[in-house]
Amino acid sequence: MKNAVVVLAGGFSKRLGQDKCLINLVGKPLVLHVIDRVSTVTDEKVVVAGSNVPIEALSNLFKSKARVVVDKYEGQSPLVGALTGFESVDAECSLLLPCDTPFVSVEIVALLLDLCVNKSAVIPRWPNGYIEPLQAAYNTKSAIEAAKKALNEGKRDLLSIISHLRRVRYVSTLVLQQLDPKLLTFFNVNTPQDLKKAESMLKKKFK
Repeated sequence: MKNAVVVLAGGFSKRLGQDKCLINLVGKPLVLHVIDRVSTVTDEKVVVAGSNVPIEALSNLFKSKARVVVDKYEGQSPLVGALTGFESVDAECSLLLPCDTPFVSVEIVALLLDLCVNKSAVIPRWPNGYIEPLQAAYNTKSAIEAAKKALNEGKRDLLSIISHLRRVRYVSTLVLQQLDPKLLTFFNVNTPQDLKKAESMLKKKFK
């Protein structure tokens, strides 16, 4: 079965002072860390950029590694980005990821994609009930239909997609912890402090 990954490149980060996806992390743009980590488990790779992101710079960055597409619906949001990405791939199942998770676990995303067979979505869920819709696997066709319904209702958040999906499977982070003990797969770079922490972890890894 063919799989795809849709990475939401987002836009300008006030806390980081530039487009988040292009932030340098130990010599490589943040978004490229994500693409490189999932390259072995996905057949198609699409990066969705908002209209304010330098498209040419992104396209030159990926070359043959991924395609760059621009949000084609009004009102930039994760839902709009996800719908744009899902409509840009041919794969039956699509992994949805943010551009700021440089430690995304290959083992975890591979498991999510495997479990997505005959499901509308497979989504990690924490013990407190919080879910991770932006690090989940979706049946592409079902997700497109659900996203369009949500947009027609004036919704812009990813939870609105899930509310229109049937056959959603939730996977406890306690289970995922067996594959990624520190659950670094969910580590996001949102602040300068996060960036320094990520740099430190990567430098230790390659010493």
